[in-house]
Amino acid sequence: MSEIQILNFIQEHIRCGFLDAAMPVITHLGSKGILWIVTGLILAFFPKTRRAGLTLLAAVAINGIVCNLALKPIVARTRPFAISTDIKLLIKAPGDYSFPSGHTSAAFSAAFALLAAKNRLWIPYIVLAVLIAFSRMYLYVHFPTDILGGIAVGALSAVLSAVIMKQLYQRNRL
Repeated sequence: MSEIQILNFIQEHIRCGFLDAAMPVITHLGSKGILWIVTGLILAFFPKTRRAGLTLLAAVAINGIVCNLALKPIVARTRPFAISTDIKLLIKAPGDYSFPSGHTSAAFSAAFALLAAKNRLWIPYIVLAVLIAFSRMYLYVHFPTDILGGIAVGALSAVLSAVIMKQLYQRNRL
């Protein structure tokens, strides 16, 4: 089954009024990284959760650079709605490239950073990350491999962030 066939399967067999209303809201939770940044700042404010907050903020920053400034322009993949022009989008058409999914990579970088920092918020955040990832396909703005690429970039960003934070804490710089 091709990627377009997977997206069309979602449109033909899963799409419904409830999800048409819910998926734009879910996808918007991942827009501009605001939720992840606010969470990181709140966690960083308290000494007990400071390391988790800083790890999350670093992961999202690394992810933004790798995903949006490096990979998207290099790969320059066309979005699915530009190929299947008969699809009616439920959100404003994104103007950047498709691979990897920035929403997905940011959400997974935040969730995996919280997991690496042993903060229990990783559980609801991983659920939210999965929902955001699915919303991007439901809304026909990303291919499945964009989602997989986003998960990989998010995971790598979180690992790199955790390593950096560990080094900084071991050197007593934080």
